[in-house]
Amino acid sequence: SSFQEMTNVTTVLEFRLLGFSSNPHCQILLFTVFLVIYILTILGNIIIISVVTLEPQLHSPMYRFLKNLSFLEVCYTTTIVPKMLANLLAKRKSISFSGCMAQLYYFISLGTTECYLLAVMAYDRYLAVCEPLQYDMAMTAESYTRLAVGSWVTGVFTGLLPCLMVSRLHFCSYNLINHFFCDISPLLKLSCSDTTATETVIFILSLLVLSSCFLLTLVSYLLIILSILKIPSASGKRITFSTCSSHLMVVTIYYGTMISMYVRPTYNLSSELNKAVSVLYTVVTPLLNPVIYSLRNKAFKKALEKIVIRH
Repeated sequence: SSFQEMTNVTTVLEFRLLGFSSNPHCQILLFTVFLVIYILTILGNIIIISVVTLEPQLHSPMYRFLKNLSFLEVCYTTTIVPKMLANLLAKRKSISFSGCMAQLYYFISLGTTECYLLAVMAYDRYLAVCEPLQYDMAMTAESYTRLAVGSWVTGVFTGLLPCLMVSRLHFCSYNLINHFFCDISPLLKLSCSDTTATETVIFILSLLVLSSCFLLTLVSYLLIILSILKIPSASGKRITFSTCSSHLMVVTIYYGTMISMYVRPTYNLSSELNKAVSVLYTVVTPLLNPVIYSLRNKAFKKALEKIVIRH
């Protein structure tokens, strides 16, 4: 029995997720709200993927990147939301150790991929607005594929190291995660080993990924805005700006929340604030992407109408 006691101290086989509130009415309300958002997110992104696939006019790199982003949002939100919904209704809100590590891995990988995709999409818009004559030469089918595949592959590899490091930490008998999914900071707080090395690696990685993508995106948009200001006609300015402003909105929301969460050497945000900010990028942003991109986009709306009429 003493051996069993020892193993109990050093290993945790599952984590309990505290989630949001313990009030049952509150949980049912949250379940309903999040379920509706989740269904709309999946539907919205599937519509984008289908319209871009079915409509030959939308086979340009800009829309193919958008199709990638929509597919990513479906995977990203599905990594977090279904488990969260199940736990909102469950008496025992738990997740196995391996389930927790898998969730952490997909969350980091897909989040990183999203950063790269948003940067690549900004670069694509920069080429289209600032170098229109060179656009077709610069953004060939081959270079589109290279950029899209590169974003995914980099994301997949970026998730490995932080996940490996977190999974090798010791978690003693206390296994309550004050969050609604397996995020980095609550896991680091829980561990009873020294997390300095892990925190440092994760901090450097987030800093590198977020700041490089953010800078690329920011520079692209600054150049686009400068270029728009040079357009003599007001309507020309308006058209160009409306295509980019939607992208800029998504990027601002996404990076704003991500940077506030992960680019801090110490993870000392209050748990409640942590959860609120996390809801923004795990639940709300994946819904905003299809809404913002498709509603602000005339070509997309036309293509959607054509498909609806055809069927």
